[in-house]
Amino acid sequence: MTALVPTLAPPATKPVTSVVRLADQWYIACTSRELRQAPLKRVVLGVPLVVFREGDGRAATLLDRCPHRNVPLSMGKVVQGRLQCGYHGWQFDGAGACRAVPGLCGVAEGKGRRTPAYATREQDGFVWVFMTADVEPATEPYRLPRLNEKGYTTARQTVTAPGSLHATIENALDVPHTAFLHAGLFRGQGEPNEIEAIVRRWEGTVEAQYVGEPRPEGLIGRILSPSGGIVEHYDRFLLPSIAQVEYRIGTENHILVTSIGTPVSDWETRLYAVISFRTRFPGWLIKPFLRPIALRVFHQDTVMLRAQTELIHRFGGEQFVSTDIDVLGGPIWRLMKQAERGEVPTNTEPEEVRRVRLRV
Repeated sequence: MTALVPTLAPPATKPVTSVVRLADQWYIACTSRELRQAPLKRVVLGVPLVVFREGDGRAATLLDRCPHRNVPLSMGKVVQGRLQCGYHGWQFDGAGACRAVPGLCGVAEGKGRRTPAYATREQDGFVWVFMTADVEPATEPYRLPRLNEKGYTTARQTVTAPGSLHATIENALDVPHTAFLHAGLFRGQGEPNEIEAIVRRWEGTVEAQYVGEPRPEGLIGRILSPSGGIVEHYDRFLLPSIAQVEYRIGTENHILVTSIGTPVSDWETRLYAVISFRTRFPGWLIKPFLRPIALRVFHQDTVMLRAQTELIHRFGGEQFVSTDIDVLGGPIWRLMKQAERGEVPTNTEPEEVRRVRLRV
């Protein structure tokens, strides 16, 4: 008897994926604490980079390839503020110029001897890189709000998600899945409540405001506001890769979660999450409880993102069927594609684009 081998039906239409490549943008390469004396290897948008500190301590980023014999510069070391290749000792400054060639009787610098350099900024505890080489950007990296503000406590966490930038960002801002995947931790307890979502868009931002939402009955909600209350809830996406969730409950309780995505490749995203919060309780008391809960939530998301990515590869493309309660996924995707084409909306005032009723 011949064994039957299951096959996948070919897609009815041309396979597509929600992969967007936005090069003319700032992304986080690493945290300030990670970048010490040794050069640091990183990959952003599939491009191998090396980050190092020059003699004055400033961070610099080069393409991780020595132009001499194609060896990764990250295998070398920093010598007197220059990055020295570990193969033949060529030295490069933060602008990518070759400054020394051991044994060469003559000038080391030459057009063919330089390596591409990327604009780099260090702020808010992160090292940012602009992913178009050898240009001086007209913009600056995103400034994180609430850092070092009186009354606020800040926690940071870096995690890696096995999904595209779009899928990872949508997951971070997707309300409906929290009642099922994160039941008990965030939502999924008690009777659902009908609320309204107002979606607004301006420049490189799309935002959903949720009106009439009671405090979530999960563990996180009870820690932040034991007495309950109505929530001021905003979910935002900011180009190119920032997901922001904001909750206010009364006058005392405020939490702002900013997750900044760095696309390592088309299907791997590193998230740098910064949580700034203020409650009636001391921040040092709440912080130890929030971190393990947040990591548990992310682990659950990771399982789904990995399964999603594996199935996309297996079928050779994506197939999404959305409803009205998938509030931000579509707008985020459209804004990303507009940015990829250089067609970002220029209106500076928020424009309401839709209102939706949903149960949470």
